[in-house]
Amino acid sequence: MISIGNFFFKYRNNLFIFLYLLLFLPSPELFTERAFGPDYYLIPLVLGLIITFSGEILRGMTIGLAYIIRGGRDKKVYAEQLVTGGLFSHCRNPLYVGNILMLAGVGILSNSLFYVVVVIPFFLFIYQAIVLAEENFLRNKFGAEFDAYTRRVNRWLPDFRGLGKTLGSMEFNYRRWLIKEYNTLFVWLLGIIALIGYKYGHLFENTNVRNGVLGGIILLLLGMYLTIRYLKKSGTWANT
Repeated sequence: MISIGNFFFKYRNNLFIFLYLLLFLPSPELFTERAFGPDYYLIPLVLGLIITFSGEILRGMTIGLAYIIRGGRDKKVYAEQLVTGGLFSHCRNPLYVGNILMLAGVGILSNSLFYVVVVIPFFLFIYQAIVLAEENFLRNKFGAEFDAYTRRVNRWLPDFRGLGKTLGSMEFNYRRWLIKEYNTLFVWLLGIIALIGYKYGHLFENTNVRNGVLGGIILLLLGMYLTIRYLKKSGTWANT
């Protein structure tokens, strides 16, 4: 599993693009009109958005409170220090839990039985392998310190006891969140917009209204993306 995890760690960013494309594959519906009535489509729409946004909230809180180097070094697992503060004091992998929620949410939003039954379990397997590879690295580097951390904090299931104290003792760095997360945010939100246009176009008055609303949102997101990118590249938000 460790060797599998090292492999997927190297290519995990490209994997996300592939997994997003699978959202648009034809599939039997997860929620059907026969089982849930004529307004059945509201269930995946509302539930999917709640779950996927909760994942990004979790990621944003994690990055904004205590940043951890996520990219590794030379596409290999790497860490300069053992980060145990912020949300890492409540879960060892809050960023990955956030990713899982984000992907599960868009899977439900797509109302795809195939995605939820096949793709999500495959995604969970990949992340389990990646985490085992990371833990092997951390245990070899930090030894007893890491072992003590694993006994204190769950690998996957967040323990939110004392969360208020954690949030109250740290300052949320929104600039760091945006600088580190803007690429992920842009791709994720574009995926949501594409899914809503593709799966829920009937909610709009007509095609022109749908295209106008979604097109306007895309232009707004593009403007925000370019602004944050400029602030990062120009050094205006360099010290984050």
